[in-house]
Amino acid sequence: MIVINADIPSPDSAQPDVMSRAPHAAVVRPVLYRPGDGADRALLLDLLLSGDVREVHDLIDDQLVELVRCLRPGDPLTEGQLSAAVDELGGGAERRHFGTWVWYPWSGRLVHVLPEREFRRVRTDRNRDKITSAEQERLLGCRIGVIGLSVGNSAALTCVMEGVGGSFRLADFDQLGLSNLNRLRAGVHDLGVPKTVLCARQMYEIAPYLDVELWSEGITEDSVEAFFGDAVHPLDLLIEECDTPWVKVAAREHARARRVPVLMDANDRGLLDVERFDEEPDRPLFHGRGGDLTSRDVRGLDPAGAMAYLLQVCDESRLSPGMTDALGRIGRTLSSWPQLASGVMLGGALVTDTARRVLLDRPVASGRYYVDLEELIGAVPALVGMGAVS
Repeated sequence: MIVINADIPSPDSAQPDVMSRAPHAAVVRPVLYRPGDGADRALLLDLLLSGDVREVHDLIDDQLVELVRCLRPGDPLTEGQLSAAVDELGGGAERRHFGTWVWYPWSGRLVHVLPEREFRRVRTDRNRDKITSAEQERLLGCRIGVIGLSVGNSAALTCVMEGVGGSFRLADFDQLGLSNLNRLRAGVHDLGVPKTVLCARQMYEIAPYLDVELWSEGITEDSVEAFFGDAVHPLDLLIEECDTPWVKVAAREHARARRVPVLMDANDRGLLDVERFDEEPDRPLFHGRGGDLTSRDVRGLDPAGAMAYLLQVCDESRLSPGMTDALGRIGRTLSSWPQLASGVMLGGALVTDTARRVLLDRPVASGRYYVDLEELIGAVPALVGMGAVS
């Protein structure tokens, strides 16, 4: 809805032509205004007077009602009791001065939401008690790194939706292209946007109180160590989904040295790799499938050697028929690796579910797991489960 208040002008007034404004191509983080603070209230008024706001969404009353329902699920409240409970939670402040106004410069939207703790309580309420309140708090204190933002985009967004992680580091050097739209949740208006920026914006639009760091140059020899953070801000878990062989190896070398668990979905036959370097600091990379090659060795391989190494660590003999057929045609009749949206979305689910259990110290063993939908849902119904290959 559009808000029109006595001291807050309508954003429709003096609105310039939207198409004439330069796009906020590099803007990633939303601006949070807390109008209970006089300084923030003045800044919010300046924003509304600027003409930059295209839409104002204010459903704070509905959110307060949801908060009451979350806190008092067994109380059969009358309308009057519900209204009184909402007023009590509002603390006596004017509604427009309660909570947080979130400004998304890239879309021109200004959104009124609950304060951080209450927002997170309501947004994750339907997780209970598959995830308990105490577990949710613990998960929100975790920092997750994601390298590669095709499958990694799905994994990051699913983690955010489920409340797995409150801080993230995103790394990818690429921009969104038209051919990415077969598997990334984005629109044609996002073409050309760095994949890190796209993913961070999507995450903030779900959960504006997140902390997201971007590594839009991707991972390099100079940056890989810093990506894992320092003693104060270390990674708790790494999701590795990139295509560059030496980065895959270098990331695992650093993860093993830092005792950071690594998850990887290969986007073929539902292959999920789990490497519990937190529990097994001497575990060989890729379950030993990579041999003794270091990241420096892999970086020196020619294209044919790099491809052979990738096939070795991904276990070429267990690839799907479609992927096996594609291997000999990449660069001739196929432009790159084939990937489907269904596989990417499945990968996001597999990674998020496993990440949650790892971060909560549930028993999850290192190994290579397959959730092959063509085997699980085939021509002949069967009672089958997820297969694992250590």
